[in-house]
Amino acid sequence: MSDEKDDSYLKRLPPEFYRGQAYVHWSLTIQDRKQGWLKPITLYRFRELLTHTMFRYGLCCPIFVLMPDHLHMMWLGILDGADQLPAMKHFRTRFNETLSMFDCKLQDQGYENVLKEEQRIEEAFTEVCEYIARNPERAELVPPDGYADYKYSGCIAPGYPELKPFTPDFWTRFWRAYSYLSKNGLIRLTES
Repeated sequence: MSDEKDDSYLKRLPPEFYRGQAYVHWSLTIQDRKQGWLKPITLYRFRELLTHTMFRYGLCCPIFVLMPDHLHMMWLGILDGADQLPAMKHFRTRFNETLSMFDCKLQDQGYENVLKEEQRIEEAFTEVCEYIARNPERAELVPPDGYADYKYSGCIAPGYPELKPFTPDFWTRFWRAYSYLSKNGLIRLTES
């Protein structure tokens, strides 16, 4: 057995960059760019798994886009204790179980871009999210400016199923929900 380190993996930032209110754009590719898994039933299972991951790890996803051979997700930490690295491990394990039904799996390592402070400013952040949302246009899966009609994109914000990207008031409503969740957490207590 060799003591040499495997250099085929992308280097990650130190773990603290993925904790708390980190903003991370995750890109996951299907092994060998295999296709055939992207179906409405897979979208529903993806949304279910992503919802559970967001609740469990104190995160939200203002935009996700599933493409025929890869997927993109923007994750934001809601809680100070949020940690995206174990959240991604949790999500990948369960999504690979779903992909196995189509004889597919995710590549061993995804790619991520931890947004810098200047990319987290509202205007810059919405530009990054729009870039993600326009992936189907660049792949010619929808006509120019047709990205809002792509059926394999959406948003997951714990407790806010009514949030729909591409509606005129989405960002105002999203930031209001995010602010509320950041201040109050994921559990809403009711008075008896």
